[in-house]
Amino acid sequence: MHPDIHLRLHHIRAAELHSQAKARPHHRSPWSAVRLRLGWKLVETGLRLVTLQRV
Repeated sequence: MHPDIHLRLHHIRAAELHSQAKARPHHRSPWSAVRLRLGWKLVETGLRLVTLQRV
């Protein structure tokens, strides 16, 4: 497929996805904040373990 055609199709699909996202109401579950904090704690713990193993 020609690169210009591929890029044009990508722009069309991105515009469709953006319009769909704007049409949907944004609902966050009550657990989303907990999952976010837990995820960052896991990242922090993993980074500490990696730095401890290198010392």
